[in-house]
Amino acid sequence: MKPTMVLYWLVLAASAMPGAGAAQSGLAPADRQLARGIFRELVEINTTDSLGNTPRAARAMAQRLLAAGFPAADVRVLIGPDATHGNLVVRYRGSAAGGRPIVGFAHLDVVPARRADWSVDPFTFLEKDGYFYGRGTTDNKAGAAMLVADFIRLKRAGFKPRRDLILMLTGDEETAGSCIAWLVAKHRNLIDAEFALNTDAGGGVLRDGRRVMFVVQASEKVYATYVLEATDKGGHSSLPRPADNPIYRLAPVLERLAQYQFPVKLNEVSRAFFERSAALESGSLADDMRGVLKDPPDSAAVAHLSAVPFYSSKLRTTCVATMMAAGHAENALPQSARATINCRILPGEPASDVAAALRRLAADDRMTLREINAPVPSPPSPLTAAIMGPIEQLVADQFPNVPVVPVMEAGATDGLFLRNAGIPTYGVSAVFEEQNDVRAHGRDERLSVQSFYDALEFWYQMLQAFASDRLTR
Repeated sequence: MKPTMVLYWLVLAASAMPGAGAAQSGLAPADRQLARGIFRELVEINTTDSLGNTPRAARAMAQRLLAAGFPAADVRVLIGPDATHGNLVVRYRGSAAGGRPIVGFAHLDVVPARRADWSVDPFTFLEKDGYFYGRGTTDNKAGAAMLVADFIRLKRAGFKPRRDLILMLTGDEETAGSCIAWLVAKHRNLIDAEFALNTDAGGGVLRDGRRVMFVVQASEKVYATYVLEATDKGGHSSLPRPADNPIYRLAPVLERLAQYQFPVKLNEVSRAFFERSAALESGSLADDMRGVLKDPPDSAAVAHLSAVPFYSSKLRTTCVATMMAAGHAENALPQSARATINCRILPGEPASDVAAALRRLAADDRMTLREINAPVPSPPSPLTAAIMGPIEQLVADQFPNVPVVPVMEAGATDGLFLRNAGIPTYGVSAVFEEQNDVRAHGRDERLSVQSFYDALEFWYQMLQAFASDRLTR
C-alpha cells in the first residue's frame, strides 16, 4: 500500500454515524490462536525487498495450507520473476456451479524499518496495550494472515464453495510490482478470475474508537514519473550568465507547475464517492460535494474542494515535484538542473496528454522531459449490485450503522495490474484504523487486536458469501 492511500482517513470522516457499536466476531479461541500464529510468523520473517525473503514467507504459508489438507497440486510456490521474489497461489476447489473463480490477495513484502527508529523491534511480533506491533502489521501482513487463516478455517469447517476461491500472495508490491505483472503474464491460468478482492486497499475509518465509514476501493490512479531537465555548458561562477543558468530556467517552471490544476473529471467511482459522502456531511462541505456533481461542475464548489488535497486528488490528475538535483560545485556554474515530477493520472486519461501538459508548462525547447516509468492503465472496476450488495449487507451485519463508501485510490496497489488485465478488483481490507494514527510505512507500525480479528471474521463471511452466492449468517 502506498502512503497516499491513507490520506482519505485523515479527512473523510467529518461526520460520524451514530450507534456504530463494537463488532461481534464470535471467533472461537482456536481460530484466534490460528490467525495470531500465522500473523506472528509472517511479521517475524523480514521481507524487506533487499533481503530476498519473500520465497521463505511463501513457503511457510504453503506448509500451513498443506498441513490443513489442501492438495499439493493446488498449493503453488512460484519463484519469480527472479530468484529473490516468491509468490504463493492456492486454489480452494469448488463445484463451478457458481461461476468463475474469485481471487483474494495480499502482498508479502514490507518497506524497510530501522531498529533505531522504533521503540520496539520492528521484526519481533509484539502484542501490547491492545495492539499488534511490527513492520507489516497493517501493510500488508494482516491481509496475508487473514487469507491464509480463513482458507484453513473454511477447509476445517468443510465449506463447499460453488466456485473456486484463489489465494494469491505477491512478493514486491512495495517496490516494482514485478511479481503481480509476472503472474499475470506467465501464470494467468492460475489466477484468472471473475473479480478480485484486495486486502491491501479500502478499509474502515475509526474516530476516537468509533466506526464512521467502511471504504471500498474500486479504482486507483495511474502512477507516472517524469524528469524535467535544463542543461548548459557551465563555466566559472565568477562569470554568471543568468539567462543560461539551468537552475534559474527551471525555477519558474516549477512555480507554474505548483499553480497548475488539471481539469476536473469524474468517473463512476469518484462520482459515487462524492454522492455518498455528501449524504454523510452537512453544511457547506455537503453543498460543495453536490456542486461538483453538476454538469458542468459548480466553479465555486470546485475551488472549495480543490483547497483540500484529499478532495482535489479525487477531482483530477495531479503532478507534483518531489525531487531536485542541480550543479556539481559551489564555485561553478551549473551544467544541469533536474526536477523529478510524480503524477497520479486519472483512469482513462492518456499519459501522453499529461506529458504534453508538462511540456507546455516548461515552455522551453531547450529542456527535456523524460518518462521514468511506463504508466500502466487502470480502468475503474464497476460498482455493480452483485459486488456492492453482499459487501453492504455484511457491513450492516457486522458493523451496524456504518456507511459503505466507494473510493478512487490516489496511490497504487497490485490491483492496478489485475484491473489492467481485465479482472475487476475491489479493495475491501475490512481493517479499521484511527484516522489520525495511521502508521503504515512509519515508526512503530501497529494494528488494533480487535480490528484484526474483526477483519478476519469479515473476510471469512465475505469469502463464503461470494463463493456460495448467499450471505452466511
